[in-house]
Amino acid sequence: MSQIAELKELLAQPRQVFITTHHKPDADALGSSLGLAGYLRKKGHQVTVVTPSDYPDFLAWMPGNDEVVVYDPRRNDARVRQLIAEAEVLFCLDFSCLSRINELGEYVRAAQGTKVLIDHHQEPEDFAQLDFSNPKAAAASELVFEVIRDLGDQDLIDAGIGECLYAGIMTDTGSFRHPSTSRNVHLIIAELLSAGINTSEVHRRIYDSHSEERLRFLGFVLKDKLTVLREYNTAYIAITAAELRQYHSKTGDTEGLVNFALSIEGIVFAAIFIDRTQAVKISFRSVGDFSASEFSRRHFSGGGHHNAAGGISHEPLPATLDRFLELLPDYQVQLLGAPLASPAPVA
Repeated sequence: MSQIAELKELLAQPRQVFITTHHKPDADALGSSLGLAGYLRKKGHQVTVVTPSDYPDFLAWMPGNDEVVVYDPRRNDARVRQLIAEAEVLFCLDFSCLSRINELGEYVRAAQGTKVLIDHHQEPEDFAQLDFSNPKAAAASELVFEVIRDLGDQDLIDAGIGECLYAGIMTDTGSFRHPSTSRNVHLIIAELLSAGINTSEVHRRIYDSHSEERLRFLGFVLKDKLTVLREYNTAYIAITAAELRQYHSKTGDTEGLVNFALSIEGIVFAAIFIDRTQAVKISFRSVGDFSASEFSRRHFSGGGHHNAAGGISHEPLPATLDRFLELLPDYQVQLLGAPLASPAPVA
């Protein structure tokens, strides 16, 4: 029996369904989750979406957002553990390993319900009974559309569900300019347009709803925090915890900043280091053959896509930067010889 046939059989009667996605959800993480939740509710399932952390305010417009449970170990740990324990089906969206959902990872691992992974990152962990992973896909939202379609229920995708999925695909393809923007992506968008989605409104809600403080923070970062290393075709940004406080930075305010570094002509590799006090969170982007994912996986306990990856460091920010800079000479030949291509996809 194929995996889609197994999933169809599993969902043939109403189930208790738990959906989760990665820490600090972006538009693809939340859009795929809420798009899938909207579909499953139409099929009569009892669905709860739980995120392992908060997420940007500019995603709050998505249908179903008001019912999302944001996990807080101090406030609702018992409730979330009960939801996981009682779930008959657990959907894991837009992450490849359980460590990406923090404490929830071990709860999900121990759950008795059937686990379903829908993801587009490299090297998925083997924890799910049903696995719809495809690292060639542009977004988890693309895969969610395909799952719904292959279940024979594309006609249940309405404008609300479609706009959630569109938001995920649009952002993870960089508004359809990254190499991951395949023929399949455009065909799916055509189907979503047929469902009545408002593409310009989705774009406005995500990209044109920043606070004044966020724009001033962006100006500060580009003026004072951007370092360009032409000898390595590399650029990076490093932001301290004090600077985040100075500009009253909220979740989502640093999203996409690394792409400004990568947008500089001739730059092949870009990074942003953000001091979150308990750890330094890192995003890497690259173009061409240079693998941001391999670099992150080898040196900063990370991974992701070939040209877009995340990492972490538990050293202080200055020590983390020193380690990064000490590594660059080992990659100089690759960085200076890497052919240029389109900007990297957003992870």
